Amino acid sequence: MNKKRKIPMRKCIATGEMYPKKELLRIVRSKEGEVSIDPTGKKNGRGAYLLKDKEAVLKAKQKNLLKQHLQADIDESFYDEIVAFIEKENISK
Repeated sequence: MNKKRKIPMRKCIATGEMYPKKELLRIVRSKEGEVSIDPTGKKNGRGAYLLKDKEAVLKAKQKNLLKQHLQADIDESFYDEIVAFIEKENISK
């Protein structure tokens, strides 16, 4: 008998829609206030989820959503870093 596994769902801060956790990228703020990309989804700290899509990242940048959700100052170049990470991940698939 196969038991159906529950798929964890998270909300993208840019689109406001729920997606399976694996389709999203977690951005985390540590206790020290350092903001970083969390590819494993297991780092300690406050997290925010973004869809692995360039448009979603640009929308988050335009509305400054990461600053609001993580309550930390976000450098403009960090959004470029996120886009580069997503594109690199898509190439390796």
